[in-house]
Amino acid sequence: MSHTLESYALGSWFTPEDEGAPLADANTGETVARISANGPDVAAMIDYARRVGGPALRALTFHQRALILKELATYLTGHKDEFYALSHRTGATRRDTMVDVDGGFGTLFSFSSKGRRELPNSTVVLDGPLEPLGRKGTFVGQHVYTSRPGVAVQINAFNFPVWGMLEKLAPAFLAGMPSIVKPAGQTSYLTEAVVRRMVESGLLPEGSLQLLVGTHRGLLDNLGPQDIVGFTGSAATGALLREHPNVVRGGVQLNVEADSLNCSILGPDVRVEDPEFDLFVKQVVTEMTVKAGQKCTAIRRVIVPEPMADAVTEAISDRLSAVVVGAADREDVRMGPLATLDQRAEVRKAVKALLASADVVHGDPDEVEVVGADAEAGAFMSPILLRARPDAGEPHEVEAFGPVSTVITYDGVAQAVELAARGTGSLVGSVVTHDPDVAREIVLGLAPWHGRILVLDRDDAKESTGHGSPLPMLVHGGPGRAGGGEEMGGVRGVKHHMQRTAIQASPDMATAITGHWTTGSRRDVGEVHPFRKNLAQLRIGDTISSAERTVTREDIDHFAEFTGDTFYAHTDEEAAAANPLFGGIVAHGYLVVSLAAGLFVDPAPGPVLANFGVDNLRFLTPVKEGETIRVQLTAKQITPRANADYGEVRWDALVTNERDEPVATYDVLTLVAKGDE
Repeated sequence: MSHTLESYALGSWFTPEDEGAPLADANTGETVARISANGPDVAAMIDYARRVGGPALRALTFHQRALILKELATYLTGHKDEFYALSHRTGATRRDTMVDVDGGFGTLFSFSSKGRRELPNSTVVLDGPLEPLGRKGTFVGQHVYTSRPGVAVQINAFNFPVWGMLEKLAPAFLAGMPSIVKPAGQTSYLTEAVVRRMVESGLLPEGSLQLLVGTHRGLLDNLGPQDIVGFTGSAATGALLREHPNVVRGGVQLNVEADSLNCSILGPDVRVEDPEFDLFVKQVVTEMTVKAGQKCTAIRRVIVPEPMADAVTEAISDRLSAVVVGAADREDVRMGPLATLDQRAEVRKAVKALLASADVVHGDPDEVEVVGADAEAGAFMSPILLRARPDAGEPHEVEAFGPVSTVITYDGVAQAVELAARGTGSLVGSVVTHDPDVAREIVLGLAPWHGRILVLDRDDAKESTGHGSPLPMLVHGGPGRAGGGEEMGGVRGVKHHMQRTAIQASPDMATAITGHWTTGSRRDVGEVHPFRKNLAQLRIGDTISSAERTVTREDIDHFAEFTGDTFYAHTDEEAAAANPLFGGIVAHGYLVVSLAAGLFVDPAPGPVLANFGVDNLRFLTPVKEGETIRVQLTAKQITPRANADYGEVRWDALVTNERDEPVATYDVLTLVAKGDE
C-alpha cells in the first residue's frame, strides 16, 4: 500500500492520523502516495522557525551559509537516481527531469558561488558608498542590509517540485531566513523525498527548513511584518493572497509569480533560409513540449510577420509531427503526460476558449497517439498549435497551461510590440532577429512588460540557455499579470529577503557597526607593518603611513619612454601649460600609483601572498614635477575564505601631496595567509 506523505515540522516528521487521498502516477493512473489535509500545527511551525531556525542561521556568516548550500547540493546530487525515478511518475521525461532536478541542484551551487564571491564573510552587507552628511566629515550615512528575524514561507506550484523549492530556498537561506516549504499537492511526493534527504544530510541548522504537506490553512494568519511569502501559481490565487489582512495591513511581504502569456517574436528581417528561422521554430517546439508545456515561462504566443505566417505554421507543425508522446521513463519519448487528469481537463477547457478566435492547425485536444502507456489512464495530450484570426482577443487573455501555442501575425515592429504588451505583463519574451535596429526597437518596447528578454540569433545560439530557462543569476519575475514579483537574480534575491536601513553616525561608530573601515574613521599606525600581520593578527583600521617621495622630471620622462605613454600632458610643456586642468607637465596617474606602491609595500616574503587588483581608482589632483607624495594604506575589510588557508583584505589607499591634498584614492586588494594570533 502506498504511504501517506509526511510533513517535517518542529524538528521531526509528522504523520497524519488519516491516510488521505491518492496521488496518481501521471503515466498510469496508479497511486504513488497519499496526501492528507490534516497537517501539523502551522502556528507552532512558524514560531519554531523564528525561535530556533532564525537565530541558528543568523549566527552564521554569508560564506558559512553559502558553503552549506554547496555541500547540500553535492549531497543531493549523490541521490539523483532516486529523484529521477519519482520525477518520471510526475510525467517528466528525462529531459524534463534534468530541468527540474539538476536545475534545482545547479541553483544551489550557483547561489553558493555568488554568496562567497559577492557577499562579505560577515552578517552585514553594505549598500552603496558612504554618504557624507556634514562638512567636517564627522557625520556620515551608510545604507546596510541586515537579516530579518522572520520566516520565509514558500508556496510552490506542481510543475517544478524540486527546482521550485530550491530556487526560493537558496536566497532565503543565504539571507539568514528559515524556510517553511508548502509544495503543491499533485507532485509533493517528489518534494518530500528531496526534503528527507536534505534533513538526513545533517547539514542544515535546526529549524532552518520545515515542510508542510497538505493544507495551508492558517499559514498567512500567523505571519507578521518580518515575514516573507513567496508564491508561485495562478493569478486568481495570487489575488486572494494579496487580499489577506496580514498582507494588506499587517506588513507581510508577498512575492507573486503568476500566470504569464509569454511570447516569442520573429523579426521582420528573418527569411526562411536564414539560420534565425530554424532557431525560432526549434525554440517554439521546445517550449511547447518540455514539461508538456507546463512551464510558467513557456511560449504561449508566437508573434510573426504576416508574410511569414504560413511558413512558420508549416515548419512548427512539421516538427511537432515528429514529437513522440508517451510514458515519461522511455528514452524515445519526447513529451510525457500532464501532471494530472484534472490538469488535462483544464488545458482542454482553455483550448476551447481559445478556439473562439483561433483555429487548430496541428494536433487534437481530445485524441493523441501514445507509446508505452494507456492514453486514457494517463494524462496524455497532443501538442496543439493554433492560428489566431485577425483581431483575436483570447490569445492575449487565456493561458492554456500545457502544450499549446498560438500563432499571431503582425504588420510592422510597432504592432509586434503592441501585441506583446496585450499580455499585460510576462515573465519572459524572446526576439529572434539578426538586425540590431530591430532588436533594439523591440527590446526597448517589450522591457516595461517583461521580467526577462532573450535576443536570439546565429551568434549566441550555441551558448543560449533558451527562452524558458530561468537562471539563478538573473531576475525571475515580471510585471502585471506575471505577478509583479522578483525571485533569484543572484545577490538581488538575497537582498530581497533582507532589510535595508540607513545608518547615520560618526565614522568610528559606522566602522564599529558595519565591520568595514569608514572614511574619516580612526587609523591605527603601529610599530608593525600591516603587511607583516597574518589574517588572524590584522585588524580593521591597521594603517601604514609612508615616507615621502618627490616626483622628478626624470621620473616622468622615464615612465613615458618606458611605457610608451607619451600623452602631451607628460611630454609637451607648451601643450601641457595650455591645458586648464594641468598648467604644465604632470606625472602620469599610473606613475603616481606605482610610486605609491613602492612607498607602502613590504618586500619580504610574508603573510601577504598576492595583490589581485585595484578598485575604485580616481585621480583627484595632478602631480607636477618636484612635488612630494606620500600614502596612507588602511585595512578596510577583512574577508577570510572558509574553504582556504588565506583570505581577502581590502585596503583603503589615500595618496596626498605636500599640501595634504588628495592626489589619488583607490582600494588595494590582497590575499593574506590566515595564520595564528
